Amino acid sequence: MLVSVLDISKAYGDTEVLNRVSLTIAPGQKVGLVGANGAGKSTLLKLIAGELEPDGGQIRLAAGAELGYLPQTLANTAGLSVEALLDQAMGSLREMEASLRALEAEIAANHDDLALLEEYGRLADAFERRGGYEREQRMAQVMAGLGLDDLPHDRLASTLSGGEKVRAGLAGLLLASPDLLLLDEPTNHLDFSAIDWLEEYLHAFHGGMLVVSHDREFLNRTVDAIVEIDEHSREAKLYAGSYDFYAQQKGVERARWEEDYARQQEEIIELRKVIKGKARQVAHGRPPRDKDKFLATFKAERVDTAVARNVRAAEERLRRIEEDPIPRPPRELRINPSFDPQAMVSNAPLVVSGVEKRYGPNHVLAGVDLTVDAETRAVIVGPNGAGKSTLLKIIAGLEQPDSGSVSAGGSVVIGRLDQEQETLRDQNRTALEAYKNGRSGDPEEMKAELLGYGLFTYPELLRNVSDLSVGQKRKLQIACLIARQANLLLLDEPTNHVSMDVLERFEQALLAFRGPIIAVSHDRHFIRRFANEIWEMSDGRLQRHLGGWDDFVRERPEVATRL
Repeated sequence: MLVSVLDISKAYGDTEVLNRVSLTIAPGQKVGLVGANGAGKSTLLKLIAGELEPDGGQIRLAAGAELGYLPQTLANTAGLSVEALLDQAMGSLREMEASLRALEAEIAANHDDLALLEEYGRLADAFERRGGYEREQRMAQVMAGLGLDDLPHDRLASTLSGGEKVRAGLAGLLLASPDLLLLDEPTNHLDFSAIDWLEEYLHAFHGGMLVVSHDREFLNRTVDAIVEIDEHSREAKLYAGSYDFYAQQKGVERARWEEDYARQQEEIIELRKVIKGKARQVAHGRPPRDKDKFLATFKAERVDTAVARNVRAAEERLRRIEEDPIPRPPRELRINPSFDPQAMVSNAPLVVSGVEKRYGPNHVLAGVDLTVDAETRAVIVGPNGAGKSTLLKIIAGLEQPDSGSVSAGGSVVIGRLDQEQETLRDQNRTALEAYKNGRSGDPEEMKAELLGYGLFTYPELLRNVSDLSVGQKRKLQIACLIARQANLLLLDEPTNHVSMDVLERFEQALLAFRGPIIAVSHDRHFIRRFANEIWEMSDGRLQRHLGGWDDFVRERPEVATRL
């Protein structure tokens, strides 16, 4: 094995992060690591990389194996040039080259030393295997693939953006070609073109890999197994296959869970009937004659004994079930299931006409026109700063256009999922209070409703919003969106900060929703699954493309790769 993780545990204070996690990675095996935000994925990478010490368990790396680790953010770049940052990331490959040069000098002075020749041959083979001799050619390829080919190598790394720093670190890591890659969200700062290139590169990479990613398309194209860290137990489970296989297996597990729960509930009902004596059978339905009294009494006593035995067995079985019951599966996430699209007053529930918006000298929206009908499933795409989120805010009535108008039908109820979590502005409310959000109704029923979704435990409901993680806040937003009973949805990067299990459930709810949806997204999996038209934002204008993501890529490949 390339690396073995054996019963690793880690806690920060009273907070358990990992609980007896075990996994192995063989040479050439590529594994995706998934789980809820805060489930310990990044911690596990740091433990394997040696940046943290476990509280228990062991991590074993194969003798002589090199590993390379890419964190989400790079530290300690002060005073380094881009070239120095690359050298730092390449690490041992540079050391191998220096060792080769030193051996060459020794061999020149001692050319009959067979031990030196053998050591040089071994090191040269390893250097060649890791691409050391083609480093310059590979550097040009990698830098271009990651969109860094125009970056001056003498530029100070401290002047780079956060995304440029991470990409430069990734470039150095790929050039180092270690035996094991540890990658923490490597696609976060890449456009679609760079992601496509990275997917091809990693697919051809001969080493092992453990990667944390929320990009489902990326996982589908680069890994052959998924390890999930459970949000509650903090234990790990392996699924041999792509992300799609993992999602399919989770669906099978969910169906089995529901069946087992229903079966156990039926058993509990039957056991309680037995315990209450409702299953008691009487030997005769008529009064016995005098000469049959002894026989009747004997039979009645045998029946009573059998019934008592059955009751004791039922009590014991019920006790065992109640000690460790199958938990109730969370309810389906359903968005306004009673909504009938035909009930909308207008065939065009939303019309945007000539909307313009400026921020100082920046003309963000320059005359946007669009019409939304009851069957619209549109995804807005465009570079950062193109005005996508601004347009959604104007449609929602949270910002006013400088000119133009937004007209919504009288029956339209807009539900919004914003990227910056502005809908949770009051950070001093508890999660439960934020969910209630002034709605009338039985508080206990609303509490049960929120708990029923399986998004939160009861103690989490009592935490202030300010104390929730980004992922927990996102789950709260989803719950509030469902509670709103909207019939037109505005979704700004809906797949951000959502764990895979919740994301799959949320997407099922969106698929079942029968009203119009306008979304902003960079998630290729989401766009392919939902969009029946793509709205391209460019230079403040919106261009409508009928068809899904693959049609858009064929029609506008030069645009799609830059997003």
